[in-house]
Amino acid sequence: MYADIIVDISHEKVDRPFQYRIPDRLIDRLSVGMEVLVPFGRGNKLTSGYVIDITEHCNYGPAKDDPARMKEIFSVSQNGVTVESRLIRLAEWMHTNYGSTMIQALKTVLPAKQSVKKLAVRKVERRGSREELIAALGEAQRKKQTAKARLLTELLDNETIPYEWITGKLGVSAPAIKSLERAELLCVVTESAYRNPVGNWETGDARKNLSPAQQGIVTEVLGDYDAGRRGTYLIHGITGSGKTEVYMALIEQVVARGKQAIFLIPEIALTYQTLVRFYQRFGDRVSLINSTLSAGEKYDQCERAKNREIDVIIGPRSALFTPFPDIGLIVIDEEHESSYKSENTPKYHARETALEVARLHGASVVLGSATPSLESYYRALHGEYKLFQLKERLTGGTLPRVYVADLRNELKEGNRSIFSVKLQELLRDRLEKGEQSMLFLNRRGYSGFLSCRSCGYVVKCPHCDVSLSEHAGGRLICHYCGYEIPKMKQCPQCGSRYISGFRAGTQQIEEKLKELFPQARVLRMDADTTRRKDSYEKILSAFSGGEADVLVGTQMIVKGHDFPRVTLVGILAADLSLSVADFRAGERTFQLLTQAAGRAGRGETPGEVVIQTYQPEHYAVVHSASQDYEAFYREEILYREMLSYPPVSHMLAVQVFSKDEEGGRNLAGRLAKEAETFIDPAERLEKRMLLMGPAPASIGRINDIFRFVFYLKYANYGTLVKVKDALEERIREWQPREESVQFDFDPINTM
Repeated sequence: MYADIIVDISHEKVDRPFQYRIPDRLIDRLSVGMEVLVPFGRGNKLTSGYVIDITEHCNYGPAKDDPARMKEIFSVSQNGVTVESRLIRLAEWMHTNYGSTMIQALKTVLPAKQSVKKLAVRKVERRGSREELIAALGEAQRKKQTAKARLLTELLDNETIPYEWITGKLGVSAPAIKSLERAELLCVVTESAYRNPVGNWETGDARKNLSPAQQGIVTEVLGDYDAGRRGTYLIHGITGSGKTEVYMALIEQVVARGKQAIFLIPEIALTYQTLVRFYQRFGDRVSLINSTLSAGEKYDQCERAKNREIDVIIGPRSALFTPFPDIGLIVIDEEHESSYKSENTPKYHARETALEVARLHGASVVLGSATPSLESYYRALHGEYKLFQLKERLTGGTLPRVYVADLRNELKEGNRSIFSVKLQELLRDRLEKGEQSMLFLNRRGYSGFLSCRSCGYVVKCPHCDVSLSEHAGGRLICHYCGYEIPKMKQCPQCGSRYISGFRAGTQQIEEKLKELFPQARVLRMDADTTRRKDSYEKILSAFSGGEADVLVGTQMIVKGHDFPRVTLVGILAADLSLSVADFRAGERTFQLLTQAAGRAGRGETPGEVVIQTYQPEHYAVVHSASQDYEAFYREEILYREMLSYPPVSHMLAVQVFSKDEEGGRNLAGRLAKEAETFIDPAERLEKRMLLMGPAPASIGRINDIFRFVFYLKYANYGTLVKVKDALEERIREWQPREESVQFDFDPINTM
């Protein structure tokens, strides 16, 4: 018997299976997905690898004609992880569709191999008879052994007591416990247990009656499921329309059918509120996986999932690889969020990967958002997904009233404050009424572009419809095509000298707020204040509990949170994200502004929103103010069609990294020429593959590594995969020493 093994070395040269003979002692122990140790290379260094297939045929290398020459597997790794073959197949799919080595794909999908000690739980059990315990208690009291007396008194009332409770709450020392154990009055029992990151909250039937629209979605999705149709569904529901109740009703029904469910959320900050709601419904059959857990906690959640001890897992995109044996439903909440796209190789998108996981398990996928990604909405309109809409707030409240503050006018009228006059007026009103406010700083695109504070003009590339980015040396560069001009000192549109990058942070906003309103209780939530494991939970629960009047933060505060007492949201520098050098700038801005506005007025009191901007006429600002997604989509999709951007076409970014600037530039140029051979001049111009670049990346050098990029746009994804395969073959042939290459399909962020 032979095993095909991917060795744990991330290098293109060894990105293929190697075959090893299975020794007799391992034949009954080995299975696909196991981690093993094998002799590798000329020195036969013991190297770990993963078994991806077991066969009776010798297929590879010189040993094909003489199997006796084939190397043997040395051993199964002590901490090796056995994984279902479905996860191996998923890794192969990711390897093919996203461009990475097979070992990188395997490491992404397999549960982390950890040398994790089992969690030992100790408890004390009563052993002596009641009469013996009473006699021992009298003796302890006579000798004034008060700690022993406390423990014996507890044992008279309880047959079993947690060891930590005895040493902590009762203050009994280990020697005192030991002496009672020697007297055979008690016994210390050690059991292994799983670490559970979920607190023991109260459960209760917190379910709400579904509206007819919500029930209609549940009925249709389950009807398809029971008929054997495993579909993909998009729920487009305005903020506060009850999407989460629909998700929970669907998950409950799928779990009742003996299946498991994965619930993806885009931000760790959303975990706390989401988990509380799910725990009330599912109790300890729900758990979470995210980066704040310890290695032991993560490992134990995977073990609990494999052993069917939990039914629902909640977490960011990595939760998609939870090794459930029988997944029935995958839900992706806030599916438009860019955090669902991995920035590490393989650069997979959770949405597309979820569809493949669902295909392997025979599961359904539900996507939900108040502001769906253009990709999902486009597919829904073209019949690939089934579209549902929820257009009413369940609280009976209305969407908030939105004011747009033109910062150009504020400057003309002498207001140089971060806060517009309208926002100051409404903040004062809320503080007087004892209501809560949220101030959101839109920091996407922070200081990377130039804009005029007098007229709002942004310096853009004439060829790519994205902003030019400021580089050292006074240059403005387009990161798509390489167009370059010198930095200007005056606005070319109005002649003002107020042309520069925006510079402000949440800490400055907090300070200015306290200057204006010394009585205000302010909480700040950003990367600096959320570094500790439980910091998200503490800040959000404090604000939810009314311990602060104003919450200041970046985009982590505007996604999915539900605070009924918030009646005002201020959006500062709303148009920063409009000017990012990215074709998705308009879409991201609309999503952020709409989501932020949706935090106001979720209770019984109507809400108000102030959007502060230099570009009040921009369609993303206009449509977010009116909360009109369809109008925004119709306008945005026209630009995508004209410029062949996703979702109308697919896009492949080829990213080159090099220690040597000239070497990186040359390799990017050679690869671009190879890619150019796939362009068919016989195709109509509007259908033809487009090549953009190569050009320096948005950040041209990081840690002395130079970065270059070029883009290919084409309607057929499969053809772009073939281009990627051909470029990988060229890289293997050329064997560059100083350069490395990464591929990114339909990139969310430009480099």
